[in-house]
Amino acid sequence: MANFRNPRANRPHLRTVSITGVGSYLPARVLANAELEKMVETTDDWITTRTGIKERRLAAADEATSDLAVAAARRALTNAGVTAEQLDLIIVATITPDMLFPSTACLVQHKLGATRAAAFDIEAACSGFVYALDIASHFVASHTYNTVLVIGAEKMSSVIDWTDRNTCVLFGDGAGAAVLQNRPNAHGLLTTCLGSDGGKAGLLELPGGGSACPATIDSVTQKLHFLRMDGKETFKNAVNAMVAAANEALNRCGVTVADVKCIIPHQANQRIMSAVAERLAAREDQIFCNVDRYGNTSAASVAIALDEAVAGGRIIRGDLVLLVVFGAGLTWGAALIEW
Repeated sequence: MANFRNPRANRPHLRTVSITGVGSYLPARVLANAELEKMVETTDDWITTRTGIKERRLAAADEATSDLAVAAARRALTNAGVTAEQLDLIIVATITPDMLFPSTACLVQHKLGATRAAAFDIEAACSGFVYALDIASHFVASHTYNTVLVIGAEKMSSVIDWTDRNTCVLFGDGAGAAVLQNRPNAHGLLTTCLGSDGGKAGLLELPGGGSACPATIDSVTQKLHFLRMDGKETFKNAVNAMVAAANEALNRCGVTVADVKCIIPHQANQRIMSAVAERLAAREDQIFCNVDRYGNTSAASVAIALDEAVAGGRIIRGDLVLLVVFGAGLTWGAALIEW
């Protein structure tokens, strides 16, 4: 077990915050690269070489983001030994809410039967789960709430232009969830490092549907309600930001990358993850990757991967786990956790 500093330990009025249960949900439908070859001008080799993605999951027409979130949440609650009635707060990170309002979190609260819980959404794109972890941890640490449910959930297929081969091959649907509580004699979440750069918002955006560009016949015709991305610039910014955030988190806790048992980067693109691992001097066996099976599930990405890593025995009690993310905004972040 690594020796580390806990940046929160010098604030005795705050409690430590641990993840006491995780869960995830992936829709049943698998969309493989071979099927995409029939939809757009692309090939399995082209997609695999550039992204590492072989297939992704797509939600059914009658499955909304809230449905994905609820399925993941129920599994996390079961793993934590917590009932919905015990929840004090629900935070849902998503860029594909069921609707502009009310929040997806309120819909989740009702579907779960979490009658005591407050609920709200946050939006930080692919960085959303780590942003939500940071927010949730302060509620628990400050004794405001005892049990908080954090969910990253996306139905990315609802905002993808399926005629644009540069984006439609990248994304998938899914949800991941975590229960946060104080666990006696455990350090839990050691630190989170968040960042943003709104000056580069145009690199990855969905311009239509908000107050700046309300829905009109013209906006629909111009496909402004679909995701748009400058892939090359996004790649460059992602690698730089993720490496910087990871190093900041490690430095705060006085550890090196060699002390970390499992590194879970945002599952956007295999080349991005490989570049981040190389710049961090991380070993291949430290990096958890499932992008080949699910593609980029945005805010759900690291949450799904965390659940799979725990279920697969890659993470056990006492291990150091590093989550590192990047998304539209631009946003980025890292979280270092003693499991």
